[in-house]
Amino acid sequence: MPQQLVVTAIGADRTGLVSRLARLVTDCNCNIVDSRMAIFGNEFTFIMLLSGDAVAISRIEHLLPGLGYELDLLTMTKRTSANHTAEVSAHYVLEYTGKDKVGTLGAIATLLANHQIYIGALRTETLTDTDTKQLLNHCTMTVQLPQGAQLEVIKQEVSALLEQLQLTGSFEAQL
Repeated sequence: MPQQLVVTAIGADRTGLVSRLARLVTDCNCNIVDSRMAIFGNEFTFIMLLSGDAVAISRIEHLLPGLGYELDLLTMTKRTSANHTAEVSAHYVLEYTGKDKVGTLGAIATLLANHQIYIGALRTETLTDTDTKQLLNHCTMTVQLPQGAQLEVIKQEVSALLEQLQLTGSFEAQL
């Protein structure tokens, strides 16, 4: 039975890091089920979900720290199992933009959590308004509404919160 392992690597960004990490995965006879890579400041960040048999997973757990040391990366692993999500009635995209201020994401995430809405993907970035030179926060998240969710109530509450936080945005069904 395949096992799963989450692998995280963080370090100074430079060419060839993804190649070396992917080669280790292949050499250990694991498969990359899912992955994400981003650059934050000058830091490279890479997260992978791997699958493989017990020997393959143990091998990568054993070899990754050495490769991390060689590449000057902070690495971490955690065993996991397949994700079994609850029944979903709909997928939505919540997107907003507004003045960059503390607490915005927390307020929106709390509203979603209060309705048992699962955040499946999230991307935030700080932009500079070309006219005013003001810092703006832009966020896009993909969410999953549970069975029985009161869509109209949720839409109204999201709209009211966006207005209260002085954000422009949308909450639309994912196509």
